[in-house]
Formats: sequence, C-alpha cells, structure tokens
Amino acid sequence: MNLSYWEYKTWLSNIDFAIIGSGIVGLNCALRLKHAHPKSKIVVLERGVLPQGASTKNAGFACFGSISEILADLQAHSDEQVFRLVRQRWKGIQLLRSILGDRQIGFQQNGGYELFLEEQTALYENCLDHMAKINALLKPIFGAKPFSLNANSLNFKKIKESYIAHSFEGQLDTGKMMMALLQLAQQKGIIVLNSITVNDFVENQGSVSLQTNAFECDSQKLFIATNGFASQLLNENVRPARSQVVITKPIQNLEIKGTFHLDEGYYYFRNIDNRILLGGGRNLDIEGEETFFFGQTELIQNRLEELLEQVILPNTTFEVDQRWSGIMGVGKEKRPIVKQVSKNVYGAVRLGGMGIAIGSLVGKELADLV
Repeated sequence: MNLSYWEYKTWLSNIDFAIIGSGIVGLNCALRLKHAHPKSKIVVLERGVLPQGASTKNAGFACFGSISEILADLQAHSDEQVFRLVRQRWKGIQLLRSILGDRQIGFQQNGGYELFLEEQTALYENCLDHMAKINALLKPIFGAKPFSLNANSLNFKKIKESYIAHSFEGQLDTGKMMMALLQLAQQKGIIVLNSITVNDFVENQGSVSLQTNAFECDSQKLFIATNGFASQLLNENVRPARSQVVITKPIQNLEIKGTFHLDEGYYYFRNIDNRILLGGGRNLDIEGEETFFFGQTELIQNRLEELLEQVILPNTTFEVDQRWSGIMGVGKEKRPIVKQVSKNVYGAVRLGGMGIAIGSLVGKELADLV
C-alpha cells in the first residue's frame, strides 16, 4: 500500500496498544484499555470488511448452555469447573448489557428450549434423570432453578412429547450489538482499520513489530483476539470450527419465540424478523468443518433444510433466503485461553461457541493482563 507521511503519522505511529480482531473480544479489550489508559493510542486491525470469524456470523443466542451440553461438559470437567464456566457466561452477558444497554443490542429474555428427536430416547431420559442435579448445581448462578419440562406447544414434529426449557436464556441482535460496539469504540477515539491481515509479528525488547498485507507498524503492546484463527499467529490449543447457517424469507404468523437447540447443541434455531434462522451440523463432518474457509457443503445444507421441512416448519411453506458460515474457536477444554504469551504479547482465544455470552468478560480480562 502506498501510504503517505501523513497517513503513517496519523494512524500508524506511536501506537500504545494494537489489537488483532474487531470482534466482541477485541473491541471490549480496546474499550477496557481506553478506560484504564485514557491518553493511549489504540489501533484495532481487522482482516474483514466487517468483523470476521463468528462475532457477526452467529445466531445471537446468549447461550448459557442447554442441559445436554452441560451434561456433556460434566463428562470432561469437574462440577466446579462447569459451574465456573456457566457463571462466566452469565456474568459476561450482564457486562455486555451494562456496557451497551438492552435496547442497543435488541436483548430479549424469551427463554431457551432443547428439543429431542424421536430416536434420541437415551439422551432425553438421561437429561430428565439429571435435571434435578443440574438445577441444584446452577441455581446459585441464576437465583432459581433454570431447567424445567415443557410440552411441545409449538407443534414441532418428529421430536419427544416435551422439551427441556431454560427460563433464563436470552437472545439479541448480533448486527446491532457489533454496530454499537464499533460506534462506542470510535467515540472513545479508538482507531479501527478494516481489510488488514496481520501475517506475522516480531517482538522487540520494548515493542512489537507487525507485518500486515498493507503496511508494517510497531506497537508497545499487542493483543491477539482472533478466536478460531488463533493458530495462524499463536501456538495454543485452539482449532477452527465452522458453523453453517441458513435463514428463511419472512413467514406470516410465525409463532416460534425463544432460542432452540437440537442434538446436544449441534443445531440451533430462532425467530428473527419473522424468519427462521437455523445453523449447525458440523457434527456430520467434524474434521471437514475444522477449516479457516467460509462456505457451505451439500451434506450439511441438505440436513439443515431437512430439519426445517420435517421438524421445525413441517406444515409451513418456506423459502431459504440466505446462507453463510462463521468460524468459531474450539479445543479440548471449554475454558477460554486468556494469557500473557510473552513480555509484550497477550492473547484471548478459544471461546468455544460461547462468544456472545463470554466475549465482553474475556475482552475485559485480556485488557486487565497489562
């Protein structure tokens, strides 16, 4: 890029804090740093025209965890670890709401519901058998028992006669949320540069040199908030996980309200603007969906449309309007990685598909490492 003296002087010199990634973690990190260091120069570098990864590609679930997800987590984590994970999600949503306000992000607490397919008898009964235990474990977080049994009042087909509700689950408008975060960052004087890919960085004694697709610059401190793309810059236990999404055209008299999960959380759907947004299916091809590339596959798209036709909207004519995908960051543990990587480099990655819930808190924790 042919940059002038003025451009380097104004945007790319004397940077105190450089942040890679303008998603929910990166922008919350920037805002926290600006609050703690009001006179600092902060530059956020974003590879996409808009925030990439998952922050603007998701379904907008608060996502505290469906009951089958909690049970799956308990197989790999202790009760105390799972408790802390869910508490972190709850605290993260409250922080996001306090920073931006419910109206700014379109937040609604309409509850969440896990559906069980007819053939998932063992999973369904296991969740019912353990519901009292999970409620006792999580009640201190929410102040009441989160899970209860609800009849299939919305007439979904090919599922068990009841679903398990999470009364505290919420939803928001992802676009409004990210727009509000960007506007707040800009109001605070934080510089956000789009279409800039950081290819590498070299740590010097008192600063970090960044090589991008457009220029080179130095920063006193570097923060990496690229989640699913983290392994391109960091040697950490995080790998990409693509999630494919479809959304229908508007449907008249669409009564579905709340957030919904299927198949241990691998599928999720909701009503947004009288459309059904449905995503997931990476469990059909876990290895194939561990990719840095956005896109769709016939296998997963066919399954998403099959669920729409047979389970979610069996008696309704609909048409798919848009298709997209997002890249999450996952690993062996659900706990996000928030750490000082070296003297002047810090990272917050591996949000495990819970970015909406924990992103604000993780961004704050990242900034507080300085």
